[in-house]
Amino acid sequence: MPRNLLVARFSALGDVAMTIPVVYSACRCNPDTRFIFITKPVQESLFINPPENLVVIGVDVKNEYKTPRDLWRLFKELRAQYSIDAFADLHGVLRSFFLRAVCTLHGMKCHSIHKGRMHKRALTRSRNKVMLPLISSRARYREVFYRFGFALEDKFTSLYGSGKGDPAMFADITPPKAEGERWIGIAPFAKHKGKIYPPELMEKVVAELAAMPSTKIFLFGGGDYERKILGEWASRYNGVTSLAESRHGFAVELALLSHLDTMVSMDSANMHLASLVGVRVVSVWGATHPYCGFKGFRQKEADIVQLPMTCRPCSVFGNKPCSRGDYHCLAGIPPQMIVNKVKSIIPPSTPNE
Repeated sequence: MPRNLLVARFSALGDVAMTIPVVYSACRCNPDTRFIFITKPVQESLFINPPENLVVIGVDVKNEYKTPRDLWRLFKELRAQYSIDAFADLHGVLRSFFLRAVCTLHGMKCHSIHKGRMHKRALTRSRNKVMLPLISSRARYREVFYRFGFALEDKFTSLYGSGKGDPAMFADITPPKAEGERWIGIAPFAKHKGKIYPPELMEKVVAELAAMPSTKIFLFGGGDYERKILGEWASRYNGVTSLAESRHGFAVELALLSHLDTMVSMDSANMHLASLVGVRVVSVWGATHPYCGFKGFRQKEADIVQLPMTCRPCSVFGNKPCSRGDYHCLAGIPPQMIVNKVKSIIPPSTPNE
């Protein structure tokens, strides 16, 4: 059994977020092993309230550790400082393959994620599509730890355990939640067009939810375009706040997220962040599909919004152009369908609401 296990996942925010329930559980089930998790520097602060035997290190693979020579130096630094004796590759890309090769040359036990690319191709191809749910990314991560012989059971509920984040963390954004208030988060954007519900339709969702009494809406996003759209919505509707106006950091946004009654999100990182703090997520799916294995942690099937279309899913990441040209998988979803899902989670404050 490894005593100092190096674990790597360099990728998008949502992918790293999905590792947390598994990594935290592995740490708590195996207290005699130290887990050294390396990821992008910006994602280091995502690991809130980590187990005592977890060390999270931000590694700049875009600049400081870019070349094979740099990665060799990284390996030597990590081995010298943490006495690593095994490597769990949760990424499965050239960069992590190189680290795995170096670790193997030094006699270390190594295991890598099996991504199931063949099954994903069968699920997303346009003809003879095999519509069967694939194992989740979290299950794929667990398999890596199982192959080392680790005991592993689910010991993760939330980044805050059975509690919530400190309201003082987000005092600059909003006062603490008042008794009887309903807080709803909305994250309407994603990296690719195939995962974005049309903004003009999402505005209708915002308008109807904002009209509910004793309700606050928090809009999540970033970038100039998103900031502009969300800022317009916040100025147009009462009780709506945009968090895109400034960078608050993961600690602040996660603390606020933990106090939401529900979150409306695309198939994006925000879906996973809300899941990590125990919030029910109304997730909206277009070109992608929950069958691909990227559903949020403990997300309920009943909270998923999607249309039954034979062309779905057309890609794993939503990055392929729509074969129909109209993105009907998203544009065809009535705003009321999303509103009704939210209202099914948040009871009305009055009988006639």
